[in-house]
Amino acid sequence: MKLIHTIAELRAELARFQSPAFVPTMGNLHDGHLALVQQARPLGDVTVASIFVNRLQFLPHEDFDTYPRTLQADCDKLQAVGCDLVFAPSEQELYPQPQGYKVQPPAELADILEGHFRPGFFTGVCTVVLKLFHIVQPRHAVFGAKDYQQQMIIRRMVEQLALPITIHTGPTLRAPDGLALSSRNGYLSPDERAEAVQLSRTLQSMVALLRAGERNVAAIEQHALHTLAGRGWQPDYMTVRRRHDLQPPQPEDLLHPDRLVVLGAARLGRTRLIDNLEV
Repeated sequence: MKLIHTIAELRAELARFQSPAFVPTMGNLHDGHLALVQQARPLGDVTVASIFVNRLQFLPHEDFDTYPRTLQADCDKLQAVGCDLVFAPSEQELYPQPQGYKVQPPAELADILEGHFRPGFFTGVCTVVLKLFHIVQPRHAVFGAKDYQQQMIIRRMVEQLALPITIHTGPTLRAPDGLALSSRNGYLSPDERAEAVQLSRTLQSMVALLRAGERNVAAIEQHALHTLAGRGWQPDYMTVRRRHDLQPPQPEDLLHPDRLVVLGAARLGRTRLIDNLEV
């Protein structure tokens, strides 16, 4: 495995390959990231992972400065799962000038849910992902299902801009108790870590109600919000949406629960966690 820090060197390395498979990350890798790399390996003739903490997708009050940078440990993990190239550019390398040109995804998909609570987040995500796509020129790219809205927005971006890239979604990996793996889980205290599983359990309860035929979506959502708030969480949303566009379900959709997804985001102490389950 080779660690590369510059665009020029990466392009030189990739010149002899025809079909790169790519996994973009912000580092501080866990088993979920490594599973995406393992999923990517048979898709192309070289496997590339990027590690870059992207300032553009952090709000001023968020954890950009304190987000863990663990490059050596990340490289050791990537080498162990057969990654070929790791692209870890500096901020100066990726953004040599202030990034004035940005990708603005459509508001109906990007300004809801995560985009509502983190304004501009998906502009930052799409901008860095498109730039990385232009640098790596992958034929395949793999994103995790835990970031449900993000992978949908990236998939739509690739389709609408006619990029020659197939987007693959890797399943959410979970700890034995059900907590979705996340780099931010490391922020949790031992007591918070024990409590954190309640996010996925509350989503499971929402799924169970929908599968049992409950049609009062507002009541399902309010009960979930009150459940978490009563345990000391600060929930942003616990919601039922249509899988294909993340809009609130219509009565017809409720007759087909397999069209639905439940999504949640909530803060436990100082740590904000997200999760989702398809019904």
